[in-house]
Amino acid sequence: MTKAAKWALAVGVLLIGVIVAVLPRGNGTTTPDLSAARSAAALAPCPNGAGDVPQLRGVSVPCLGDGSTIDLGRVLGGETTLVNLWATWCEPCKTELPVLAAYANSPGAVRVLEVQVASSASDGLDLLTRLGVHLPSVFDGEGGTGPVRDALKVPSALPASYLVTPDGKVRFISNPRVFHNADEVRAAVEGHS
Repeated sequence: MTKAAKWALAVGVLLIGVIVAVLPRGNGTTTPDLSAARSAAALAPCPNGAGDVPQLRGVSVPCLGDGSTIDLGRVLGGETTLVNLWATWCEPCKTELPVLAAYANSPGAVRVLEVQVASSASDGLDLLTRLGVHLPSVFDGEGGTGPVRDALKVPSALPASYLVTPDGKVRFISNPRVFHNADEVRAAVEGHS
């Protein structure tokens, strides 16, 4: 190799090193700014508390309304809660979300927590805004699995609802699978309490 070729090779290696050094690093993903979507959705605050639901112990997820992280096993213990899993692409979910909101606003209703799954947080916030649903909601991730889905062993068909009792027991609601009115929600809650 000639002296000129060696210098050219050295300069080329140095140039590649400089390029690599100044390129942005990270995992290739960016976190979208959801502040405008969160403001438009005006979701109720996520629950807080210090209970214990063994099946959800250590399951930490972001609150869709403000981005804070909550431990579902802690915040759902001690109070009856209807937990509903839904996705933006799920047509029955789009019908059921306003029904759950109407139930949650009726006298004697138990606490309702929405869990958005398998779709982007921004799409979820947009859908909730369009539907006028302001229930407290958490985000379980865009992929095929998430910590809530894994802990609850959620069936592949959505929506899926669970009743969490004050003593920390979790019961899947199989009948009906999709709520069509607030009376159906009330009857399911009473039947699983």
